[in-house]
This record gives sequence, structure tokens and C-alpha cells, in this order.
Amino acid sequence: MKLHNAILEYRLRKGNDHFVPIYHYPEIELEQILARRECEFFVKDGITYKQLSSAIEDNLFIIYVEIYEEGPPEPAVLIQDGILLEVRELNAIKSHPLITSEYLTSHLDVLSTIGSVYIYHQQKEWERDSAEIDEDRKAFVLYVTPTGYSIKE
Repeated sequence: MKLHNAILEYRLRKGNDHFVPIYHYPEIELEQILARRECEFFVKDGITYKQLSSAIEDNLFIIYVEIYEEGPPEPAVLIQDGILLEVRELNAIKSHPLITSEYLTSHLDVLSTIGSVYIYHQQKEWERDSAEIDEDRKAFVLYVTPTGYSIKE
């Protein structure tokens, strides 16, 4: 199995057990592929896709998806140096309020955060629900819920 010159492909479910390629990313870094595979959701052109599974065939990584919801694309966030990671509370009624955001230097940094079950911010513990890669906004988003646990100093 060769992992250099990796290729990523998203395939959309069309009917029972039939998938068609919809997005193709040649020569993508392995770390980005792994971070994307950790995301349950993928947003592009206003369409939110839900990940069904993933596979690898030699240097071709495949993420199988289905359409979850559709809407107008959101504008991109002002880009700074690095990879934007937002942490948001999973609360649709409040439009998923932003807890914190930061620009990270690598996709391994993104993966280390979105792959964690618990994160801590301002002395509060938050539990991971899901993550998404939002290409429209050029951001990774981690959705969390409060556990009620606080860290005492």
C-alpha cells in the first residue's frame, strides 16, 4: 500500500449500494485525508453530506456520503495563516453558538482536537458530538455538548 501521492474521492450514494464519484482531490496530504475522515459531515456548495463509511484502495482514499441537507452556501470566513478550527455548542435553536476558534498549523493539530472525546475550554468540559469539514466556509467545525463538569483550580 502506497501512502504518498494520495488521492481522496468522495462518492455519493445513489440508490441501494450504488455510489458515484462527486469530488476528487489528487495529491492531497495524508494528514488532511485523515482529518476529513474523522468528520461525520462534509459541506460543499451549500450541500451537507453525511459520511456513511470510508475505504482505501492502494493510494485512493474514498469517503462514502449521502445528502443530509441542502441550503445556500455560507460565505467563507476571513482567512488567516493556518487552518481554521471552530468549536461550537451543538444547539440548533441557538444556531450552534461559537465556543472558541483558532487557526492551527497542521491537519494533525486539527485531527488531535476533533478526534478527542472531551475538550476543555474556560474550565468547562465539553463532549464531542460530531465534526465537519465546511469547504464553503473554509473551516473545520467540532460540535460539542456541555457535560456539566468544571475544572477547579
